[in-house]
Order: sequence, then structure tokens, then C-alpha cells
Amino acid sequence: MHPRACVSAISTFNLSLPDDLAFWKSCGITNAGVSVAKLEAFGWERGTELVLEAVGNGLRVVDLIGLGPFHLANEDRWDRQRDRLIRSIETAVAVGAPRIIFTTGPFAPLTWEEAADALERALAPVLQEARAENVDFAIEHTNSLRVDVGFVHTLRDAVALARRLDTGVCMELNACWAERALAKTIRDGIDRIRLVQVSDFKVGTVASSQRLVPGDGDIPMDRILGEIVAAGYSGFFELELIGDAIAAEGYAAAIPRAVDALDALLHRLGV
Repeated sequence: MHPRACVSAISTFNLSLPDDLAFWKSCGITNAGVSVAKLEAFGWERGTELVLEAVGNGLRVVDLIGLGPFHLANEDRWDRQRDRLIRSIETAVAVGAPRIIFTTGPFAPLTWEEAADALERALAPVLQEARAENVDFAIEHTNSLRVDVGFVHTLRDAVALARRLDTGVCMELNACWAERALAKTIRDGIDRIRLVQVSDFKVGTVASSQRLVPGDGDIPMDRILGEIVAAGYSGFFELELIGDAIAAEGYAAAIPRAVDALDALLHRLGV
């Protein structure tokens, strides 16, 4: 596995935490993003112990993901979500994960600007804890169909919000590859990009979360990832695969094939 490639647990969405760990080991996946939702479902303490055991056997936890969003128009629910995020930060420290990946949360009936103000208030104590523990906090932008999980739908807006909140950004290639002036946004925001998530997309797809193995779709990956590398990005490229095509092929076939495709792409780029 390329030393800067990793696989998100979202890619094996239907597997449990123990099954993820076993699957990664069987496939020779040494860099991975652990799902907080799966860890929580299994049990925080037992799950953390399992991850630590895997770390002792060579797994590198690149990030924690799936933290769950704030409901920005409902401040009464913020404390519970803050507690979950603080626990995620503590878990990241325990398993050696240098970053956590976060989607902002639904915002209706707020305006975008009101949602940004609310998010700033909601995250203030969480970001203070993350900085104290030296854990990077990266905001992920989402497909515009997914207003249920976020209000930030472009890389450009994610970078601007990250500068305001002094956080990082998770660049989701599947959600931004067609943006105007993407290369400039990458160059201007490279100091904020903490993780690049990679998957492919077939033009004509009309549903969200229908992703493909790199090379199976229409995203000009060599060009865009080349622009990221040229801008000075030195972090991980994380496979985040989900959708009918992945399920139909099966994890045991699709994930190793995606790892091989990403490895080859990174080698072509001289990474």
C-alpha cells in the first residue's frame, strides 16, 4: 500500500468495527480512517481497545470520521453533540489519530451566514479541546444533495469557513471536482487542506453517494490530484467509496482494486 494512501471505514459501510479491522488486515491495508459511529456502536472502551491492538500490529489510524453533525437551528441539542466530539478527540489521542473529520450539520431554516455563525458558537469549546490535545479538526464539504449532513457544498466555501474558525479542511474530490477555478482554490487553500478523499463519479449519475473505484468514472483524477501535489500538499489521499456499484462488486473485490488504482495514480504523480 502506498505510504500516503488510506482507506476510510465508510468504504466498508456495512461492516462493524471488528469486521473493518479484520478486513483491513486481510487486505494488507495499513492506513485507515476509523468510523466513530462504528466505534460507538461497538462500545467506546472496547472499540478503542480493539483499535489499539490493531495499531500495535501495524495499523496506522489516519483519522476518525463519522462524528455526526450539529443541528444548527436547534441549540438545545448542541451540548450532547459537543460531548460526543470531545470524546472523539480523546479517542483520537488514544489511538494516535492526528485528525478528525467533521461535517457541519443541517441548517434549515437558517441562512448560510446564520448557520456559519451558529457553527462557530457550537464548535468553540470543541476546537479549544482539539487544539489543547494537538488534534487537527477538518471540515468536510458535501454534495449539495446532502443538506441533511452539511451546509458547506464547495471546497471554496470550506476553505473560507476554515479560515474563519481556524480549522482544517477535508477536500472531498467527488463533491468538488467540477467547481469553477478549482486549481486556484486548491493553491489558495492548500495551507488548510488536511485530507483529500478520493473516489470516482460517472457523468449521468443523478443520486448522491454513488461513487466508483478510481478510474471507473469521469473525474480527471491525474489532473486534479496533480494540482494538489503541485500546490505542496503532503498529506494522505483517502479512499471513501460508497454506493450501489461498490456493494454489487463486493468489498473484497472493490476495495483492493481501488487501493491498487490509487497507488498507481500516486506513483504516476511522483508522490
